[in-house]
Amino acid sequence: MDDGDRAVYQRLRAAHLSAVRAALEDHVARLDWPPERIERHRTERLRALLGWARERSPFHAARMGEVDPATATVADLARLPVMTKREAQEEWDAVVTTPGLDRAGAERVLAEQRWFSYTPAGHQVFSSGGSSGVRGVYVWDWEQFVTLACLAWRWQARADRAAGTGGPARLAVLSAGGPPHASTPLFDVPTDPATETVVIPAAAPFDDVSKAVADAGPTALVGYASVIGRLARATLAGELDVRPVRVSTNSEPLTDEDRAAIAAAWGAPVHNLWGSTEIGVQAVGCGQGDGLHVSEDEVVLERVDADGRPVGPGEPAARTLATGLAGRTFPFVRYDLGDEVTLLPGPCPCGSAMPRVAAVAGRRDDDFHYGTLLVPASAFRYVLGTDPLISEYQVHQTADGADVLVVGSPDVPTVTAALVEALQPYGLPDAAITVRTVDRIPRHAATGKLSRFVPLR
Repeated sequence: MDDGDRAVYQRLRAAHLSAVRAALEDHVARLDWPPERIERHRTERLRALLGWARERSPFHAARMGEVDPATATVADLARLPVMTKREAQEEWDAVVTTPGLDRAGAERVLAEQRWFSYTPAGHQVFSSGGSSGVRGVYVWDWEQFVTLACLAWRWQARADRAAGTGGPARLAVLSAGGPPHASTPLFDVPTDPATETVVIPAAAPFDDVSKAVADAGPTALVGYASVIGRLARATLAGELDVRPVRVSTNSEPLTDEDRAAIAAAWGAPVHNLWGSTEIGVQAVGCGQGDGLHVSEDEVVLERVDADGRPVGPGEPAARTLATGLAGRTFPFVRYDLGDEVTLLPGPCPCGSAMPRVAAVAGRRDDDFHYGTLLVPASAFRYVLGTDPLISEYQVHQTADGADVLVVGSPDVPTVTAALVEALQPYGLPDAAITVRTVDRIPRHAATGKLSRFVPLR
């Protein structure tokens, strides 16, 4: 990597972060808006997005039919078709709204950049590892990043102000590290100019990650849920001595076991984030009440049945569709996230009127299909995530069971028998389960994420 590339990026990013800090005051204030004001704001933001998309995106213009952006409401979204990842990537040039920006140009940015960068028009280009089977290329504009960064950090800023603190003095960011993944730019955000940050690649060997965290001595941790959970277990085992006062998890499901380890190790509030590169930040935990607060001022979430029709608050949903109100350059409207969420009733102890959803356990794509039988990922999580002698695991589906990799020192025969028993209620009376202990489970080279469930292709 050329140090000159990094220096050019950092100069413009410094201006970008100043824009984030300037906008953060407004975003923190929104957390205490009454429901009526949130709804008015969201409706106007939706109309602005739909109007822009209709005029600038041939893809969305063809889908909008007779829906009038000037008078549209959230209820009118149900009149539009669902947008899928494959469709978005195959129709990239028809979706994008910026003249002169196309998929070929975005690919050139990704191929040529030696560090994160901005295009001449101020766009940032990212790509995903394609864990769902479709590689994704995404573009954020200047104002979109400002909004997404504020959504990611405003709950922590609100909590710090309520506690009378000025924010973390040292922030350790456990993420992809380098391009092309969006996690590092979004989470390496010092909301106070005096905050020091250090980025630690999550895909590095765990011993290296643990040493880097110890050397940083962070007062706040942000990053992949599985990595922070493992750091908490290392702390409980006396292998790591850090004392963060605030923890933010993202990019992977935060399991009950990881949350419990974080609480036992540090007693720190946990701000769990549910997000995606497409939409940005769908919901964030406040650190006080259960679940995650939907970013309802900037995101529309629709819980739908298998046919894409909205369901009521108390009804089961098959999928969740999202519309990101800040994404004007590449609009995602009624986008299929592949997650299933449950609404939580009643007010939150934190006092915010932003609605809440239960913590997202993971994509339904994590579930395994054996012919007509469906085995949810939770059947494996229940066994593997509750064993204190397992610090990390990965499940590879086989034709009649699974091969399981674990890091740690569990009783392998006992774990194997427990998994066989856990799968019996789902129609697999004698699943073929193999459990192997390994020193390390490789993470995705680009993103640093851990794919816990690998389906049979």
